[in-house]
Formats: sequence, C-alpha cells, structure tokens
Amino acid sequence: MMKRQDMHGVIVPVVTPFSPEGELDPESYRNYASRLLTYDIQGIVINGTTGEAPTVTWEEVVKLAKITFELLERGKCSTPVIIGTGTNDTSSTVKRTENAAQIGADAVLVVVPYYSKPSQEGIIKHFEKVTEVGIPVIAYEVPSRTGVRLSVDTARRIMDMDGVIGIKDSSDSLELTAELIRFGAGPVLCGDDLYFHAKLSQGASGGILASANVNTQRFIDVYKLAASGYLISAKHSFDHLIPLIRKCFQESNPAPLKRILAGKGIIASDHLRLPMNPVSDELGNELDQMLSEFV
Repeated sequence: MMKRQDMHGVIVPVVTPFSPEGELDPESYRNYASRLLTYDIQGIVINGTTGEAPTVTWEEVVKLAKITFELLERGKCSTPVIIGTGTNDTSSTVKRTENAAQIGADAVLVVVPYYSKPSQEGIIKHFEKVTEVGIPVIAYEVPSRTGVRLSVDTARRIMDMDGVIGIKDSSDSLELTAELIRFGAGPVLCGDDLYFHAKLSQGASGGILASANVNTQRFIDVYKLAASGYLISAKHSFDHLIPLIRKCFQESNPAPLKRILAGKGIIASDHLRLPMNPVSDELGNELDQMLSEFV
C-alpha cells in the first residue's frame, strides 16, 4: 500500500494498446510496460485518462494489472501500481475501488466526478465514500475534462481525509498547487506536463505525466535536479522537453502519444476506441518526422 511519503518523483500513466480491430493487445502492453519499468519511475497508472478509461472495460483493466504484476515479480521490482477507478457515479466508483483493492493495487486514482457538475459538498461526500474502502486514494483534479473546478477549501478538506495520500493537479494553472503547498496540504503531483518544472519549483513532490512515456529519463532527471535544489539546471533540462510536450497535447491525449509509441515500434498500433480518433494526417506527419528525437 502506498503512503503519503511515496508520493514523489515521476509516475507514468500508461496507454491501453488496441489492435487495429479495437481489441485489447496484451502483447503490445507487455512489451511497452516492460520497457517502461526499466526506468526509475515511482509508479504507473493503469486506466487513467491516458489509458482511455471511459472506453476500457473492467475486465480489460484486470488483464493489464495482471500483466503488470507479472512483470514486476519477474524483474524483482517494487514500482507501485495505481489503478484509475473514478467515474461520474459514486456507487460505481466505490465498487471499482473495492475491485482494485482485491486485485492488489497499491493505490487508486479517483477523478472528481464528471458530467454531473456536482456541488463542492457533493464532491467531498463522493471522496468520503471512496475512502471508506480502505485503499490509498489519490484525488485527481482535471476541470477541463470534468466540467467542475475544486475550490482550494474543498481540495484541502479532501486532502485531510484519512486514506487520501495525494492529489494530481491538472487544473491548467499554478494556483491550486501554490495554495495547497502554502497551507501544508500536500503532497501535490503535477498533472499538467507543461507546468512540471513550475510546480516542482512551488513545492510539488512530483508528477503524473503522460508525455513521460517518451524521453522518460529526462523527466526523471528534471525531478531529481529540482528535488536536490538545482532548479535552474532542472529548468534547462526541462526546456528540452517542451517541444515533445506540446506535440503530445496538440490533439487530444493519448492520440499523439500512441502515434509516437507505434512509430517507435513500442506498441503495434496507434488505434484508439471511438469517440477518440487517431491524430490528423498533418500532426501524424510531423510526429513521424520527429521520431528520432523521441527516446
């Protein structure tokens, strides 16, 4: 089980590889995840936004988790496995969280309920119900996808709950991280890749970063430099990642990322499930021309 002190460094949300026919591709995932686990990452997230959670069945989540546990055991690796269990419905979120605990997840990532646009009090009650399951919870704030924004007070109340070990802040600004750090309500993990260095400078303890699927070591280097107090050196290193990050989010995540991973032969296909679509021809050509820059 993860604890608050484990919430640091670079955590990578994984893609869910599909065949061109739209079926789960376990062999691609095995190849891809085994490569990722060679890096000094501090966790992986299965079934997050990058994993196309809205279109992945729970049975498929279980298959990905089992493959991951097998790889960890084979490599004698202790990388934490975090499973995304949040939905727009409290009951189903609780059920998925219970299931994640049963299959051995180290923590769950629970997004603020989307679509319904609940009140701040409704959001708090949602997280209270989830924490009753007993598995460590990482709250996930991403208003661009949920349609509702956490107030600082609500975020602090969630962070004060027993069982909540951190928050992934993808709020498209620096305000929430700054305020939570100011009130000592950490740990905060950056979820906006372009803000990674800025939020580390504010006191964030790491990041859950989609684009860290590529050039993973440089993201780790940025974190380690910042954590050691070398913020200027970390900024110089981070600047080299900005073109990659911009390309990864030029169209909806994870379409650009899947194009890169498929182009590098790390996964077999860049297929996404509808309503997600592969990248446009224009962006695809640009990414193909840049493949040599992606490690």
